[in-house]
Amino acid sequence: MTRPKHFHPDSPLLFADHRKPMTRREFISTGLYKGGAAVAGLSLFSMFANPNNAHATLSPDLEALRGSCGISVQGAGKIPFISFDLAGGANIAGSNVLVGGAGGQQDFLSTAGYNKLGLPGDMAPSIANPNAGMSDFINTDLGLAFHSDSAFLRGILEKVSPDTASRINGAVIPNRSDNDTGNNPHNPMYAIAAAGANGSLMPLVGSRNSDSGGNSMAPTSFIDLSKRPTKIDRPSDVTGLVDVGDLFSLLSQRDAVAVMESIQRISAQKMAAVNTQVTRDDVIKDLVNCGYVKSADLADRFGDPSTLNPLLDPDIVGSGGIFGINEFDSESEFQKTASIMKLVVNGFSGAGTVTMGGFDYHTGERATGELRDLRAGRCMGACLEYASRRNMPLMLYVFSDGSVSSNGRIDDSMEGRGKGEWTGDNSSTGASFFLVYNPSGKPQLMGGNDDQMTQKQQIGFMRSDASVDTASAPSANNVNLLVETVLLNYMALHGEQGQFTSVAPGQGLGNATMLDSLTAFQPIV
Repeated sequence: MTRPKHFHPDSPLLFADHRKPMTRREFISTGLYKGGAAVAGLSLFSMFANPNNAHATLSPDLEALRGSCGISVQGAGKIPFISFDLAGGANIAGSNVLVGGAGGQQDFLSTAGYNKLGLPGDMAPSIANPNAGMSDFINTDLGLAFHSDSAFLRGILEKVSPDTASRINGAVIPNRSDNDTGNNPHNPMYAIAAAGANGSLMPLVGSRNSDSGGNSMAPTSFIDLSKRPTKIDRPSDVTGLVDVGDLFSLLSQRDAVAVMESIQRISAQKMAAVNTQVTRDDVIKDLVNCGYVKSADLADRFGDPSTLNPLLDPDIVGSGGIFGINEFDSESEFQKTASIMKLVVNGFSGAGTVTMGGFDYHTGERATGELRDLRAGRCMGACLEYASRRNMPLMLYVFSDGSVSSNGRIDDSMEGRGKGEWTGDNSSTGASFFLVYNPSGKPQLMGGNDDQMTQKQQIGFMRSDASVDTASAPSANNVNLLVETVLLNYMALHGEQGQFTSVAPGQGLGNATMLDSLTAFQPIV
């Protein structure tokens, strides 16, 4: 038998049993399309713009005006949130994150079930090493149980330090969703914004130029187009967000800020002596006055190019950075991820979506999927490690439209790693998961004893044959309710789950008792 050669991580995937790509989402799912970038920058003299937050220090007389001019502290006091939209139907359950029965992740499935999830019998997590008395195929370095040879896990652990890993925990959500379509309302960005997430430059960012910022749609009940994600997928998009004008080509940052402060003072004195003959005279004066204050503040915060540029951040790129300069320059997915995490973790945006294409990888071999999962894991790990280096908490959420399954045939190539080949789409094997980084220590699961905490780590469950039990949780067969479940858990990290119904008035998760059963972690802030 001639085994098909695996694809390069950037090669497009086209199948005879799939129609030719017609839409942008279909091109992304097959890996044919990544897209360009176009972002409108802010002008230094856009006086009525709304840069919401600040962390730099102006002169004392102008510092006192920040509050009255709507300039608040950096970010909105919420946990940064990054989602990974793996377009095309990636494998998440089993071969990456363990999913089990009603008893939790380690309430093991049948051998046939694991076979469907791409794990041969001799790699099933239920198989114990007789010498150790426990399984060699379960890894809990991140709190959440992964298969020890998970490509996601290997990628994450390449990028996070052991200390960072010790402060991470997570939960998995088995769920069905349609295959090969962007019409699943998977994306939680607007829901997270509704819970209060915001940034000093924009509320949301996403690597796709879509209403959701990603490949999948957002639930219509949460969409607020006034918060539409700004498209960011490369460092130049980030540096193009703020235009501080020509003043900085003539003066140092310090002198340029001083000039803007002087303009404000002169303007304020002149305006005080002017009667505009308009009934809202004070309002007009305030707008002009605050316009100069905000311009000075903008110059103070962003006049230094390193403030926004991921390439100039030593925690991201360089000899001591998360990415080496050569790997960063050669990999657009790393550049995309770095750009999103730079904005979100530092509070310039409240939440962001990283879309990665080409996860419709049922190519009749295993290696293609392993390589793409490994790269995605490295990107996930980079976000978690960057949050650690910035001493910021982070909630990282991973989802995909549909999933895949195996017929049990083994790919014994080097990259196939002796696992089952992916041979077709299968929405019944789907799952999503989230990881939470807490600088203060590993997030603690809800529950009064070990058994209860174990069950909290998995929201819903699978049957023994590795198909999602659609009655196990509201999220199991309804993508809108999956987003609500993610929102509930985000709010619970802030101790705000009691406000869930006010943020999601038409919520379909149930009463307070049911909400408690769907909440994984105790608050971390």
